[in-house]
Formats: sequence, structure tokens, C-alpha cells
Amino acid sequence: MQFNARYPSLNPKLFHHQAPKPLIGAKAGHFNAELANQLNWSDEDKVQWVEICSGQKIFEEFEPLAMVYAGHQFGQWAGQLGDGRGLLIAQILDKNQKTIDLHLKGAGLTPYSRMGDGRAVLRSVIREYLAGHALNALGVPSSNAVGFTTSTQGVQREKLELGAMMLRTSDSHIRLGHFEWINQYQPDLLKEFTQKCIEWHYSECLDTEQPILAFATKVIQNTAIMISHWQLIGFAHGVMNTDNLNITGSTLDFGPYGFLERFRPNWINNHSDHQGRYTYQQQPSIGHWNLWMWLNNLVPLCPENIEKEIWKEQLAQCLEHFEPTFLEHYQQGLKQKMGLPSFHKDSFDCAMAFLRILQTEQLDYTQNFIRLQNKEYELIKDDCLDHRQFESFLAQYENIRKHQDTDELDQIMRASNPHYILRNHMAQKAIELAERNDFSEVERLFKLLSHPFQKQPELEKPEDLAPLPSDQPEIMVSCSS
Repeated sequence: MQFNARYPSLNPKLFHHQAPKPLIGAKAGHFNAELANQLNWSDEDKVQWVEICSGQKIFEEFEPLAMVYAGHQFGQWAGQLGDGRGLLIAQILDKNQKTIDLHLKGAGLTPYSRMGDGRAVLRSVIREYLAGHALNALGVPSSNAVGFTTSTQGVQREKLELGAMMLRTSDSHIRLGHFEWINQYQPDLLKEFTQKCIEWHYSECLDTEQPILAFATKVIQNTAIMISHWQLIGFAHGVMNTDNLNITGSTLDFGPYGFLERFRPNWINNHSDHQGRYTYQQQPSIGHWNLWMWLNNLVPLCPENIEKEIWKEQLAQCLEHFEPTFLEHYQQGLKQKMGLPSFHKDSFDCAMAFLRILQTEQLDYTQNFIRLQNKEYELIKDDCLDHRQFESFLAQYENIRKHQDTDELDQIMRASNPHYILRNHMAQKAIELAERNDFSEVERLFKLLSHPFQKQPELEKPEDLAPLPSDQPEIMVSCSS
């Protein structure tokens, strides 16, 4: 590995150095060999992956550390937070010479653990491991993981569960909440910290007239693009606190997530979200709210030659990029999923008509985009109670598609609509088997989700393609992990 230790160069008030505390009886869970290759892992590293992913081996080139940050959780100021069970164990360069964080999750107590025990359980580790892999394969920038390990050590949650660790990778673990902590508790560090964030992640902003405003705009735009990707694939993050969004616009900390099945935009996938704050339909507005809270922490960086009120207005103007950026990417992406011409004035309205049918009829989101792609119109119609509504949509849909070569549109659809998403019952089956020391279903899903846009009849099972029957209860997921 080629190390590039950047974060330890910051003020030591921003982190705490400590070694991970390995679990008792650590053993292999699953290894992402392709990602290890992308990260330039040596043959020796690959042989020792269990030791690395279980906290038994650390690197001389990087002293592990826990980050401190703060945040707003469920809309309320939560004060000091931080890595309560995770450690940054390395920063390395991948094959593209991009700096990547290696973050060990479940590594033991830190000064920021609060009421936690510093551990992670096998159930949540498998969910995050498979989801990160699935999102990356779907083209959604996200954290990923090199591997996870299980153990013989029990960890107490609602019941006694198996402890586990996961080595997560991300282009950044710097969260919006880092700025909140600095502004609240160490404001003298804000200028240098922001400067380093710009140098490391948005160096193109350094040559602009106002680098901080350019930086803020890029963070806002990248976050808007990320959320548009979520909406297009039907992904609900489940816990969009300000400490769970990073500054690069890549998905991070998705614990009680869910992929939409029957199209219910107000579906609460995190049963700890009693008010439905973080439902699928709320994600764009919550992203906007989080960024507004974050921008307040940049107010103290007002240049000497600008009045403070003018500076506040300029920061607020940065946020005005959020909505048009989100809409541009969401509308374009939805037209591509529908196989509709991007230039036609009625394409987006037609696409929204299809979503209304999915919502009204409670049809599966992923499955019915594939049916539309395959021109299996009768299958969709047969699942609808209101046939006339679908026939009206179909007439408009086919009329609009005449304005562009349909072969070209079909090709765009095939690249935009996955056959496979990680449905909760799929993940649950893999978890139940893994808890009995059988990782075959983790391996099957890992392979299946590696190529979600390709039909894989040799790997798929019928339950991969549809929701559970309506008479079976949904699998609810909590923040407990």
C-alpha cells in the first residue's frame, strides 16, 4: 500500500490516537478482492486481510485515530459526537492516485463513545458491507468495504449477538458535523481546517476569487447530485443526520437504510424515525436543511474586506445551487430510466405519471421499470386496478418515444435500470445464515449485486425480483447496530 497520511497533520484536538481492540475469536466473513486490487494491496496484505479487518494488524506508516465531530440528529442539536466505535487506520493512494480512507468499524471504545460499547454486530456489518457494494455497482458514489470479520465474542443489543468488524473505505470521512464541532468548541481551528478540506478535496477552488464560496457551492452541488442518485434507484438512507453526510457527496453511514420495493414515498424504513423525518420523499428537503445548518458554520470565515451581512448573503446564494442541481440530475435520470427523449417538453410529466401509477397501485419500483424496459406492458396493466389510468399513460408514453430512435432509447434504459437491488429480505436471509457460520448467501448476493444491470439467471432467486407477499410483515430496521 502507498500511504498518504493527511488527517494526522491537523490539530490534535480534532482526533484521538489509539489502537483498535480486536474481538475475541476473529475469523473470516467476506473479502472484496477487486477493491483490494484497486487499493494497491500487496499480496502480503491480501493474505493477512483477516488480521487487518479485525484490528489485529496496524501499520507503522499510520497511527490509528478516532475523529471528533458534532451534529444535528433528527433535527436537534446533539452536541459532541465522534467516532464511537470506528478508527481511521490508514489513508492510502489507490490505482488512480486518489487518497482513500481505511476506516475500521467496531474497533472498540473511544473517548467519543458516549453510551455505546464501541462494537458492531454481524447483522449491521453485513447490511453495510452489501449495501456499499451494491450502491457502488449501481453507480452511486458511496463508501465501500474491503472485507468484514466475525468472531466468537458476544455483543449485547436487544439480544446477545455476534460481534464483527468491517474495514470501510471512503474518499472522505470529514462530515458536515466536523464543522459544527469546530465552530462550537474550537473556533480557532476553523480557518485552517477549511483550508485543508479545500486543498484535499476541492483544489480547483483555490484559484477562484472566493475559494470558500466556491468550496461551499461544490459541496452543495455534490450533495444534491448524490441525493438525486438515491431517488432514482429508490434508496432511502434512513438517518440523514448532519454527522452522517460528508463533504464529498458520497454516501456514508447507512445503517437503517432501505431500497424501496412497493412505491411508497412516505415509507419509514428506520423504525427509530417516529416522525418520518428521513423517509424517501423527504431526502431532498432534509439534504437542503442539513446544508443550511452547515453553511452557518462558515460565517466566521468572512474575509476582512467584506461586510458580514454581505458574506451571509453570499453563503446563502451558494445554497441556491441545490435545487436546480438536484432537479437537473433527477429529471434527466428519470427520463433515462423511462426511455424518454430528454428534449421533449412532456417527457418528465409522462415519467411522473408512471410514478403516480406505481404509487397508487403499490407496485414494485425496480421490477416495473424493468417491465417497462422490456415492453411487458400487459404485465404492468394486469397488476393495476385502474386499467384506464395505465392505458392513458401508455398512449402518451409511446407517442413521446416516437420523437427519437427507440433503439437508442432502449439502450439508455438498459444502462439505467437495475434488475437487482438489495431488498431487506435478501439481506436478512444472508444475515440469518451467517449467524450460523454459513456465508454462502453473502457470497451469492455479493456476486449478484456486482452486476445489477445484467440479468443473471444462474445466480438469481425468485425472491430477488419482487417484494415479499403483502400478507407477510415488512422487515423493519433500527439504528441499533
